[in-house]
Amino acid sequence: MEQYNFDEVIDRHNTHCKKVDLLKERFGSDDLIPLWIADMDFPVCPILRDTLAKRFAEHPIYGYTVPYEEYWQSIIDWQRRRNGFEFCRDDMTFMPGGMPALGMVLNFFTHPGDRVVLQEPVYYDFKEVVEGNNRLAISNDLLPDGEHFYRMDFDALERIFEVRRPKIMIVCNPQNPIGIVWKKEDLARVAALARRYGVILFSDEVFSDLPLFGHKHTPLATVSDDAAAVTITCGSPGKAFNLTGLKSTWLVIKNPELRREFYRWVEVNELCNANIPALLATEVAYNCCEPWLEQCKKYIEENVLFVERFCNENLPGIVAIRPQASFLMWLDCRGLGLHHRELVRFFAEDAGLALNNGAIYGAPGYCHMRLNVGTPRANLVKALNRLRQAVENLHR
Repeated sequence: MEQYNFDEVIDRHNTHCKKVDLLKERFGSDDLIPLWIADMDFPVCPILRDTLAKRFAEHPIYGYTVPYEEYWQSIIDWQRRRNGFEFCRDDMTFMPGGMPALGMVLNFFTHPGDRVVLQEPVYYDFKEVVEGNNRLAISNDLLPDGEHFYRMDFDALERIFEVRRPKIMIVCNPQNPIGIVWKKEDLARVAALARRYGVILFSDEVFSDLPLFGHKHTPLATVSDDAAAVTITCGSPGKAFNLTGLKSTWLVIKNPELRREFYRWVEVNELCNANIPALLATEVAYNCCEPWLEQCKKYIEENVLFVERFCNENLPGIVAIRPQASFLMWLDCRGLGLHHRELVRFFAEDAGLALNNGAIYGAPGYCHMRLNVGTPRANLVKALNRLRQAVENLHR
């Protein structure tokens, strides 16, 4: 089997890279190690790169493109093989990204002022899309489960469903920023409540291909008849194969009554138009790049363990929470004794690191930070040594 090199450090400057180009605007300095936005710093699988290069080099016309049978079948086969998720072509549509998909779902199935449930701490763009479309975001906050992990609060969720009457609930599965792989019984319980109270579930499963340390992803739509009836599944090869810039996302809706008019609305407004690289990269990733992905996951696991050990041995006051999925780590920084605003300043100005501010994921994220470990280990070593020096200076 070919061995892939994830240790190679690649300079992303001068490539219009969001993670690099927005440092000055977001953090006040461009001289920071960028470990924030959720894409990886690894080169894509060589087969992907070569296939895209060949297509654009050999055929000089880049006109309108239509999703084709091999594209759809690659998704169907991948989900069946990896996750036991069975669906057919009629259940699917193309989307130009996860947040555009959420925006379309909100605009079709809800009206301004309608309520949408989130489970904070959770990916901050969910709330921005909800509130930006004049819907009301309601948080069913996750509860502490032990000292550093979280679980769903089902009693509070049912009260929200019963009293606030939301139209949609966003389920982040696997969860971002903490990396929780939700258990089948938890997902089934959410689905049963949703169907009872007439709530549509938008299941964001873009990290579904990155379960770690023996965990297995469970697609929400597969856990019960209730789930199949109310779930809109949003998936993508983007996170796992580092293709986020290609905006290749797909939706699956098993319930024909739920999808029929929505898919028609999407189609007549040409919201599902696809582009050449998104289609081709998806097909090649799912059909040819599984060995690359498995090696990538192993490297991410080793990075996670490295960060854990480093924090335990060198960073009193910071606890690195091991993710069950993704290349993101939730750092509990309460032990540093800093107010949250001071914590954010400390990471950027004292440590020279660009991490995500935990508070943007909701109130439970105060005094937490999100670290992207999808990067060559040399970057992590450099970043954590900077952080160690900053912590030592803090305690002097």
